[in-house]
Amino acid sequence: MIKGFKDFLMRGNVVDLAVAVVIATAFGKVIDAFVTVIMDIVGKLGGQPNFSGWVPGGIHVGDLLTTLISFLIIAAAVYFIVVVPLNKLAEARAKGIEAPTDAPSEEVALLTEIRDSLRARG
Repeated sequence: MIKGFKDFLMRGNVVDLAVAVVIATAFGKVIDAFVTVIMDIVGKLGGQPNFSGWVPGGIHVGDLLTTLISFLIIAAAVYFIVVVPLNKLAEARAKGIEAPTDAPSEEVALLTEIRDSLRARG
């Protein structure tokens, strides 16, 4: 019974899901901070970053407006930070172009050159 539970936990999709949840939680905190910054800028321009107190004609639309602005900021951040780069990577892979890799450091290049010359000698 314990072995079956261990096998279930160690399957790739469960581990991948756990990693995705952790990354999403961390990314959510980054996005929340970004929304706070943008809402502060909106507040500087419009007088206040929270529109909850806005009640035109006795209808409480301020909360809805604040939530809509937050949603648009979050959607834009996710689109430009996650979706656009992943789409460009997918297009490059479809064309057969691999993502650029970092060139080896000078030390690695020198060591490779030394290794090759030693092989050529003997």
